[in-house]
Amino acid sequence: MAKQTGIIPLVGTLNGINFYYLNGKPIARKAGGGFTRKTIKSKASMQRVRENANEFGHCSAVNRAFRSALNPFYKGHKFTHFHSRLMGLFMRIKVLDTTHKRGERCVANGIGQAHGLQLLQQFNYTPGCVVRQVLPFALDVSSSDFVLTLADFDIAQVGFVEGATHMALTYGVLDFDFDHLNYALHLAPPLVLDRSYAGSTLTLEPATLPSGLGTALCVLGVRFYQEVAGALYVLNAKDSVGIAVLKCL
Repeated sequence: MAKQTGIIPLVGTLNGINFYYLNGKPIARKAGGGFTRKTIKSKASMQRVRENANEFGHCSAVNRAFRSALNPFYKGHKFTHFHSRLMGLFMRIKVLDTTHKRGERCVANGIGQAHGLQLLQQFNYTPGCVVRQVLPFALDVSSSDFVLTLADFDIAQVGFVEGATHMALTYGVLDFDFDHLNYALHLAPPLVLDRSYAGSTLTLEPATLPSGLGTALCVLGVRFYQEVAGALYVLNAKDSVGIAVLKCL
């Protein structure tokens, strides 16, 4: 493989050489030795490749819908490797599907296993801002009305990021159908606290309750702000936004 030089980069095959772009750069290499789309689709030895591709495509669709559902918790913020890390999570969960044969395994059946729910709940969604470390308190979610209570709260123990004057908590119940990739998010009114907050208990209650569309995920988001001249501005550092799944029902 070599880089192309010249005024006009080529794309295509000429005299046994493939010309194409890789990561935005014009590349040239000897043609042949690879697999065509037709070969992958029909050749018996490519069966495992086809199976992996099918399951990867399925997990990618789940990933896309799941990130969209979580968007209200991180809107406007970009996480490093968020897509690839979630792909790894869903690939691990679909392996738990013992109902379907290889190539047809799905995330929904993996979620149906106790270990699948455990993976979903224990996954570290935002390594740069770990919610349970930022909020080192008991985070209790009621199984009947989904109310989140933070007992023995002390603002002095909150892991404020550098430069932050305020913290916003966003809590909601994500009713997610892993079979059909439909979802509904039931949010509580956001709670914004400054460093002088003196309360010892926080309660966040969703305005509406899930209707049983799918798996109920109790999600807590943390975001830090800085006050300047009476206005709050979002901090965009990698440790300024956190997401955690507190409970799966």
